[in-house]
Parts: sequence; structure tokens; C-alpha cells
Amino acid sequence: MDTQAVLSYLQNLQTRIVEAIELVDGKNFLQDSWQRPEGGGGNSCMLEDGNVFERAGIGFSHVLGTKLPPAASVAHPEAAGRPWEAMGVSLVFHPRNPYIPTVHMNVRFFVAKAQNAAEQDIWWFGGGMDLTPYYGFEEDAEHFHRTIKTAIDTFGSSYYPEFKKECDEYFFLKHRQEPRGIGGIFYDDFNELGFEKTFAFHRAVGDAFLQAYLPIVQRRKDTPYSERERDFQAYRRGRYVEFNLIYDRGTIFGLQSNGRTESILLSMPPIVKWRYDWKPEAGSPEAKLYTDFLIEKDWLSLNP
Repeated sequence: MDTQAVLSYLQNLQTRIVEAIELVDGKNFLQDSWQRPEGGGGNSCMLEDGNVFERAGIGFSHVLGTKLPPAASVAHPEAAGRPWEAMGVSLVFHPRNPYIPTVHMNVRFFVAKAQNAAEQDIWWFGGGMDLTPYYGFEEDAEHFHRTIKTAIDTFGSSYYPEFKKECDEYFFLKHRQEPRGIGGIFYDDFNELGFEKTFAFHRAVGDAFLQAYLPIVQRRKDTPYSERERDFQAYRRGRYVEFNLIYDRGTIFGLQSNGRTESILLSMPPIVKWRYDWKPEAGSPEAKLYTDFLIEKDWLSLNP
């Protein structure tokens, strides 16, 4: 198991994505390196008030500890009490134009280390990406999902439908009874291919991100919009905040493991609105998001 190779890949992935987004936006990221008293640290890259992105955050972290926090040890009782090491890249990009969807991507690696010769390291990869439109377009949804499927099909044709289903189930706001967006893929505790092939799968996911998202940004970034669309965007961003604070495992793990709060919460949108029991007008473009996009759907069946 080559932990250093995973570390190097993740650092390089962050650099590649930052450079690509800076070219699209025209504004540079602020880079903020940090250290964690308990062990490890990271690099948080933040772009705010950009030309295309109102807030774009991508963080790399590599943290170590002597005892797993509850968010991890509950799911893995066999690893309780072990020293651990976690590393990953996580991003959320909130565009200014409401016709560009918000996007999330996360790729991470976790090891609970053996404490004696009778034990073995317990390790797994996890991650995925998902898309959250405000005004949906079928061609964007189809492109996003097809790019992901193409990237991982080489490892087995069952992975895309399996991890799409996991994504749909994970990014679901139970208290609202609605999905956060149109999904993508999500996987956790993934090690079934052995280290080398599982790591290759993980790289395929990370490497697919720019190809999956940037064509959508280029297609929509010059679409005219008014205050109406911006208002709806701010309202829907409230769902994003609710999910991240109530359900997101990465957020919960980061806070429970005494991670850097500013870096953990870099996914939060800059402008958000809530309204009491609001419903879109029937037949409106806003209503179409609920009826046509915030539903369980095989997006690839649109263009087989």
C-alpha cells in the first residue's frame, strides 16, 4: 500500500483543478496552508467574488490522529481505538450565474493502522461528484453523468449504476423529502479491487471532474439572467447549507476530529435565503426544477 502515491496524486489534483478554474474565471485563488495541532494539515484554496464563480473552494487535507472520532468508528467498530490517517481533496463551486449548476467533488483515502503484528491496516477509498442545478438542462445532466460513466466503466459496468444509486440515496434531504440535485456517483469504504486497482479507480474519478463540469460552465456562463433567477438561486442554496450541516459525513468528521473550521466550511455559499413554506408558481421555470430534475431519473436514457 503506497500512501505517499495517494498523497502526491491528491496534491497534484488540487493544483490542476485550481489552475483550470483560474483560467475560466480570470481571478486567482487565495491559498491558505494550515497545520493541525493533533497532526497533519492541509491547503485551502478559495476564490471569492470572481467573474464566473461567486465562491469556489477546494481543499486538500492530510490529517492524522491517535483515536478515531465517532463519525468514523461507528461505521467501523473493528478500527476503534487505532491510530488513523486521512487525506483527501474536496471542492464545492458556487457560480454567480444561476444557469450554471453548483458542483461538488470529493476524493479521499483513509487508513486505520495496525497496532501489532497480528493486525493489518484497514483502508478504504471514498468519494464521488454530484451536480446541483438551479435551472436544469437535460443535455447538461446527460453530459455530466455520461462523462462519469465513461471514466469508471473500464473497471466494471456495474459500478456506475451502483454508485449512482448510492449518490441518489446519500444526497437526499430526508427532512425535505427531496434530492439535493441531479446526483452523480458516490462511493465509500471502497477497497474491493485491491489497492492498486482501487487507487486507479479513484484517480479515474478525480481526473474526470474537469471534463464533466467545465463544458457545462462554458455553455451557460454567458446566459442572461435577472434578479428573479438570482433570488431563486439563493433560495435553493439554502438546501445545500441544510444538507452540509445536517447530513454530510465529511463535515461531521472534520468537526469531530478538530479539523480547521474555516476549511471544513469552505463549501458554504456566500448568499443564501430561506422562506417560510414557499412554493414555485405552477408552470414556471422554477417549478420545472422540481418536476423535471429533482426526481430519480436515468439521465443516460435520454441519449442512449
